[in-house]
Amino acid sequence: MPRFTPSAAAVASAVVPALVPVLAAALAGPAAAAFNTLDGQAPIVIGHRGASGYLPEHTLQAYQLAITQGAHYIEPDLVMTKDGHLIARHEPMLGGTTDVASKFPGRQSTKMVDGVLTTDWFASDFTLAEIKTLRAIQPRANRPQQFNGLYEIPTLEEVIALAQQQSAATGRTIGIYPELKHSTFHDGLFGKRVFEDKLVGTLHAAYGNSSTAPVFIQSFEVANLQYLNTKTDIRLVQLVDADDVKPDGSMSLVDPFRQPYDQKASGGQLTFADMVTHVGLAFIKTYADGVGPWKPYLVKTVADGVDRNGDGVVNINDRRVDGSTGVIEAAHANGLFIHTWTFRNDASGYGFADPQAEMTYYFGLGVDGLFTDFPDTGVAALAAVPEPRSAALFALGVAGLGLWLRRRRPV
Repeated sequence: MPRFTPSAAAVASAVVPALVPVLAAALAGPAAAAFNTLDGQAPIVIGHRGASGYLPEHTLQAYQLAITQGAHYIEPDLVMTKDGHLIARHEPMLGGTTDVASKFPGRQSTKMVDGVLTTDWFASDFTLAEIKTLRAIQPRANRPQQFNGLYEIPTLEEVIALAQQQSAATGRTIGIYPELKHSTFHDGLFGKRVFEDKLVGTLHAAYGNSSTAPVFIQSFEVANLQYLNTKTDIRLVQLVDADDVKPDGSMSLVDPFRQPYDQKASGGQLTFADMVTHVGLAFIKTYADGVGPWKPYLVKTVADGVDRNGDGVVNINDRRVDGSTGVIEAAHANGLFIHTWTFRNDASGYGFADPQAEMTYYFGLGVDGLFTDFPDTGVAALAAVPEPRSAALFALGVAGLGLWLRRRRPV
């Protein structure tokens, strides 16, 4: 007897109704909709210092551009002025990111910052009124310089106001991701935990004391986060640093990047490398909700001398990508989300020449979020990650079609 071959119309009319309950169950099932993230939800894109690849960092204009490009969160690094205001700067030193040298040429000072004697213009030597006379500059010479001298230095309150205003205007929640910069340094200037208390008071006034607030607080130090864990329910993130990546893909840890500075200052032995072990992650879970390791902790890349992109130059973009180190999986096993950093279109692409492909790769591994200077590239990278529910439904559809055809074959 000849094999029965149904027409396309017959297949559609018979298979589609039969698959409806199967597909409905798949849509309803939580596992089918899950990403590889801790909670199964889509990961987030964080505008690192705003859209700092395009505009001077930590300005309202850079934050606005990040929001326009689709970032879910914007990141203000925080330092304190002489009169106790929190402002958005990457470091307590102002010389590299503002025009302070030309406006206050005689106001340099020398201070110890995380064990390094540093001469610069320090935010803590200026009042907010003086800070407001400064204008931001682009610190990276390879990035656009035409915006230098145009934008003010914002306060934390101004960053919050922008995020809340844009949340209302766009209909989507824009979160903030403040970083406490050099808490031990600020303790020495203003008193123990004045910096942290100021931050908590400002955030609670704007968002309430809630773990569901669209806010994360991050720090490279430990004791300040442990203190904050007793003062707020806002989510806390332990950052994990290193100074470089060795040719074999292992991490290099040289002071001041070997351990959190508060640990070193107190004689502690905890290193950043310790923090991404199972024991270290379990320790972090006692006071924080997430962990933010530098991205080479998550993916092993090896400098094996191969020119993989064929441009005639062997550099970090050509490193062999050996895959996950297991840190993402270990963090999730300990109940910690993982937000990694920093992804740039123009630098630091370990094992990747294409920045969008790099970010898509990390999203696929299961990071819960990432920081990027180029939020538009991060949003495009996230869009390129196959949505697990769609993939599951496609697989179920193919399986159902095959099952139906097998059952229609004559015996």
